[in-house]
Amino acid sequence: VRETVRDVVFLHNELFFAAAQKKYPYIYNRDGTELHCLKEHGAVLKLQFLRNHFLLVSINKFGQLRYQDVTMGEIVGNFRTGLGRTDVMRVNPFNGVVSLGHSGGTVTMWKPTTAAPLIKMLCHQGPVSALAFHPNGHLMATSGKECKIKIWDLRKYEVLQTLPGHAKTLDFSQKGLLAVGTGSFVQILGDFSGSHNYSRYMGNSMVKGYQIGKVSFRPYEDVLGIGHSMGWSSILVPGSGEPNFDSWVANPFETSKQRREKEVRSLLDKLPPETIMLNPSKIGTVREAKKKEKPTKQEREAEMEAAVEAVKGFVWKNKTKGRNKPSKKAKKKQELVAKAKRPFLDQQLKGEQSLSTKKQKLSEEVELPASLQRFARKKPTA
Repeated sequence: VRETVRDVVFLHNELFFAAAQKKYPYIYNRDGTELHCLKEHGAVLKLQFLRNHFLLVSINKFGQLRYQDVTMGEIVGNFRTGLGRTDVMRVNPFNGVVSLGHSGGTVTMWKPTTAAPLIKMLCHQGPVSALAFHPNGHLMATSGKECKIKIWDLRKYEVLQTLPGHAKTLDFSQKGLLAVGTGSFVQILGDFSGSHNYSRYMGNSMVKGYQIGKVSFRPYEDVLGIGHSMGWSSILVPGSGEPNFDSWVANPFETSKQRREKEVRSLLDKLPPETIMLNPSKIGTVREAKKKEKPTKQEREAEMEAAVEAVKGFVWKNKTKGRNKPSKKAKKKQELVAKAKRPFLDQQLKGEQSLSTKKQKLSEEVELPASLQRFARKKPTA
């Protein structure tokens, strides 16, 4: 293109990609043919793509974050972060939340439907230089200019491990290995105990003078791609790729027909921007039952009248001589009516007593002026 290219990101499949060039982002196909120019984004520093939502995310040098729907061509979200220039941007694969690393050491998390960040956390004392997410979405790795690499638990937003060293670029593999690139050296860290305690797994030195710009693991293969000042290189990292792939999610050996069908399915199943949230597992769950509210006075009276009417409609059996007198029937009916009313009256009495005790406590808590202190109710002494 004969001009500066700041970032490149693939779109919904490997046939299309977007490039952040000197003035505008451009969309190209696999043959390098220009398909579209996104002039509304302006000069962009970083690009990301949300596959499930078909949203292209960009941020410029003024800290302006934009979400654009690739299928409809409309801007879904346009916000000013207000935190200055941002050179670090990554998407959490678990929930689709975009995270930005700022020069003040903070990391903010955004979604397209709110103009304020969902989370704003201070991760480093200096500028954030790199950011990466574990495939499960619960771990985040950050690097700062104060030469510290931190592993964060996003379920508690606390530091799990702090490692010495500087990283210009970070990336997690499908099996959880962490690649750290700085200068002309790449270090691979692994969590072999399962306790989120990362240690050195392997390292690789480039030719002296090569400056590493970005590292990225290749999915479903044990390959790490390294972009540096003199081009591109790749190394083998055993155990980094997922060996057992799900062909319904991603098929490395899919044909052109399967790719077309998959593209149509993904367009039909496109999620709206409102579904992006910190905890996407809330969608589809059952709302908790609310506590039973207290019935009103009218409702209590209606229930009591219904209970009394049910007693009045009681059918009397004919008994032996002397037990079938009208006086005895009237007395028995009164007893049944009183028995039906008793639970409602007891409940009403309890409510009145609790209300009176609350009023008494409130009146006791109210501090009287000095001239009226002698009229205040005195507490009984032992």
